[in-house]
Amino acid sequence: MAGGPSTPALVIAAAEAGAVGFLAGGYKTAADLAAEIARVRAATPGAFGVNLFVPGQETRHPAALSSYVGLLEKEAVDLGAELGPPRWDDDAYDAKLAVLLADPPPLVSFTFGCPRTDAVRALQAAGTLVAITVTTPAEAVLAERAGADALCLQGSEAGAHRGSFTNDTGPAEDHPLTALLTQVRGSSDRPLIAAGGLSGPADVAAVLAAGASQAQLGTAFLRCPESGAHPLYKAALADPRFTATAITRAFSGRRARSLVNDFLRAHEGAPAAYPEVNNATRPLRAAAQAAGDVQRMSLYAGEGFRAAEPRPAGEIIERLASGVGR
Repeated sequence: MAGGPSTPALVIAAAEAGAVGFLAGGYKTAADLAAEIARVRAATPGAFGVNLFVPGQETRHPAALSSYVGLLEKEAVDLGAELGPPRWDDDAYDAKLAVLLADPPPLVSFTFGCPRTDAVRALQAAGTLVAITVTTPAEAVLAERAGADALCLQGSEAGAHRGSFTNDTGPAEDHPLTALLTQVRGSSDRPLIAAGGLSGPADVAAVLAAGASQAQLGTAFLRCPESGAHPLYKAALADPRFTATAITRAFSGRRARSLVNDFLRAHEGAPAAYPEVNNATRPLRAAAQAAGDVQRMSLYAGEGFRAAEPRPAGEIIERLASGVGR
């Protein structure tokens, strides 16, 4: 969970509870990522992972991007903010990969694309297991060809960004988790990690019974004290004003599932332009947070968001595991 929610404290708590937490490599410098890895290693001998964003391509829709940024100017003025430059970047991908090769964690996962085969092999040679997030059966085939040790199957119920390999995908490529698990299970011999909309012990037990090797949850931990999510974000997950989620490009230019708020409703036509839109809206979102304006914040959450509880991560993990094997 990049952007704040995933913290070393959350990863440490997960490891101490017998689960595998992930440090978010996205939206931070390589030096900061190295420092977080060192902090986790110093606190626990337990296993943990690191997630990296695979960089994509510059938008194919520059005119639509320019038009959208123009629409956002009023939002920025209302909040007393200035938009960021709507430019493309690779999120320091190579530098972060070098950090992981120099200090290999037990597990590395990739999302937003399929990493190069040589990168996968280099991590494996260093003793790291590699998982690749896939959203379709076709992506699963490509991930296997790249040498992935495991596949993370992200169903369309999942919160935050879709992990699709390209950014021009649409609703036609969305697969509910159960359907995706059924399709990929029949053609792959890799361990399958099921993710998307899972919120309780029954959900975890169900995906394991359906052939997943592990279950992966994110939204379930957003409200725990170890989460770095902003207090307003945590409160919104239980706020009766927010009753549904939807997939939107409004905040980042990449399809992501969020609580439905005014910003999402006002900008349904946002272009496929990531990270250009994300970079443009970053100051706007920060200003909304500072002003306590949840209607303009990005409130990424999966379909099971209402089940998220303000309990310690260890307690949440114990509850989620309670139905396994019964």
